[in-house]
Amino acid sequence: PNTFIATAEAISYTGARPVFVDIDQATANIDPGRIEAAITSRTKAIVPVHLYGRPADLDAIQKIGESRGLPVIEDACQAHGARWRGKRVGGFGMAATFSFYPGKNLGAYGEGGALTTNDDRVAELARVLRDHGQTRRYHHDHIGWNYRMDGFQGAVLRVKLRHLEEWTKRRLDLTGRYRERLAGARVTRPQDDPRGETTYHLFVVYVDDRDAVRAALEARGVHTAIHYPVPVHLQKAYEWLGHGPGSFPHTERACARVFSMPLFPEMTLEQADYAAATLAAVVDGTAR
Repeated sequence: PNTFIATAEAISYTGARPVFVDIDQATANIDPGRIEAAITSRTKAIVPVHLYGRPADLDAIQKIGESRGLPVIEDACQAHGARWRGKRVGGFGMAATFSFYPGKNLGAYGEGGALTTNDDRVAELARVLRDHGQTRRYHHDHIGWNYRMDGFQGAVLRVKLRHLEEWTKRRLDLTGRYRERLAGARVTRPQDDPRGETTYHLFVVYVDDRDAVRAALEARGVHTAIHYPVPVHLQKAYEWLGHGPGSFPHTERACARVFSMPLFPEMTLEQADYAAATLAAVVDGTAR
């Protein structure tokens, strides 16, 4: 449940019931060691989220999926270009989703997204359902949706795609500077698995007394955000699932302490240095 609500909404749209699994405290991604206990005879798929651009443990997840006969559907909406053991995420499961929301590492000039799959049947059904269920002009075999992305958005994405590699490298330079400058500071952050390559859609940290820390940063010109303040299982939209506080303690602790530092390709190393130094001073009590 440590994700944006869209992950669960996609499950709900099919008429299925989302079953949540708590996170690995080290990575903030789904804990593979807890997946088996959540599987029942009614389970249809495993949906790992590559949160913040950090690949989930695909070795363990795929092994579980194969042993239980369950497809893996990757939520790669924040992980454009990320890799697991040298292979791009989005190419491991039966299917994967990517978001082109403007704030993403590869963002359109409005709403957009993509599905990847290695299954021809899934690809064909997706093409049909996105266009009102049409199999040919004005012949509708399914009840579908109007999920056709505007051609203008595709044109924007085609141009921006050429720059994605250099923008990703810049994000890695900036987050490397953050990690270097925050070493020893009283903050924690999700850890990168050496088997994966994180593309850092967001650089998040965990602190105590988050609101006060964010206010102090704002007063010093460092703008932050929270991704995400309320876990999905505690959202009103999903209260019918019956999960109360304490149901997923690692997720709840992460959501209570997390916030995102400034990060975008046009950011300078000097700005990253200032933001990191300011955060370190605030949490260490030496800020002026």
